[in-house]
Order: sequence, then C-alpha cells, then structure tokens
Amino acid sequence: MNMDEALVRATIPQDLVKVLGVESRTKSKAEAFTQAFLKNSIQQNSHHNLKTMLAHKAVVLGYARPKKDKRKSKKAKGLNARQKRAMKIFQIKPEHQRYELFLPLHELWRQYVVDLCNGLKPTCSPQFVQQKLLKADFHGAIITVVRSKCPSYVGATGILVQEFKHIFKIITKEDKLKVIPKRNSVFAVEINGFVSHIYGSKFEQRASERSAKKFKVRGTIDL
Repeated sequence: MNMDEALVRATIPQDLVKVLGVESRTKSKAEAFTQAFLKNSIQQNSHHNLKTMLAHKAVVLGYARPKKDKRKSKKAKGLNARQKRAMKIFQIKPEHQRYELFLPLHELWRQYVVDLCNGLKPTCSPQFVQQKLLKADFHGAIITVVRSKCPSYVGATGILVQEFKHIFKIITKEDKLKVIPKRNSVFAVEINGFVSHIYGSKFEQRASERSAKKFKVRGTIDL
C-alpha cells in the first residue's frame, strides 16, 4: 500500500471530526455507501444486475492494426532493345529468305483485310477502305515502291515480312531481302482491285502505335 492510498483509508482524527462535520465510516458502512452510489449513478439494464455489469465490463487497453506485407511481386522482365540486337532476334536467316515461304502469310493477310473491310465488296467506298488500311497490320502484304527520293528504290516489290518504326523489310520474287526506308517514299498496296497508297513519311509508327492514331485527311502530301 502506497502513501496516497494509506491517507485515503486512514481514520479521521477526533480533533477534526467536529471541525469538518464528518466522521469515519466502518468498512461495512463504507462498502454499503459505495454500492448505493454506484447503483444510483449507473443506468440499470433490465437483464443484468450491477455485479454482472461490473464483472463482465470489457476495457480495451490498446489496439494495433496488423501490418500488411509490403513485399511486391516480382514481374518477369523482358529483353531490352540492346539485348535483342545482340541475340539477332529480328534477323531473318539467309536460308529463310525465300519468297515462296511467305506466300501463306500473304494469303492470311488478304483474308484479314477482307474481314477488316466487311467483305471488301466492289460497292465499298475507297475512303472507307483507306481508313481501315491506315490502322491495319501490313505483315504479309505485297507492297510496291511507286515514288521515292532515292530512284533505286522505285519499282521494288515484295511481301512485307517485317515492319519497324522507320523501315519496311520485304522479300522479292528473286528471294532477296530489301530494306526500304519509310521516309521520302510512297508505297502502293493492291487487294481485290483496290489500290491504296501509303506515304511513308506519315507512316513512321509501329503497327501497334498506328492502330490507336487518328489520321487527318490532307489534300496533298509531299515526300
């Protein structure tokens, strides 16, 4: 028992009883007074008596939130551009540079464009077909260079086997792989009688980027 508790429980001296007008209670009377005080001060519940409320009263002394696991899942990282070049992923081997090997790819592309243009019927407007082709994937298409600032490219025709941001790679009927810059060149694509011209300088995007781009209609386009 500490000093403060001893002072609270100590008997009031007789010389202060008359001065203060109070007197010490016996233990039984003090306990009876405390119970009566609590009974009058605490709102009673019809289903529980005072002792039950005091005995089963839960007191939360502290609460801590469970810590979340901050470890991030590791995502598989792909190869960067330098690693791809070092591994020669985009290089077509000489034994695979044969025109006839890519003819099935061309047939698949033709069917893809026919489906893309809702059947590609003769009644389709050229503007409708042009808008569809602007966002289409050209891998497998037969393209021809019709104009270029470099005369040696004009007339080159072949199946498009690889498209990059700035170049087309085509396989000619002579089984030659040619790299044609998009810039300063105009390409023609023919399918079912429809001939579409591609201005390479305005086509310098990857196929995935071009599908989301909005092309503006222009009257004339210079090389």
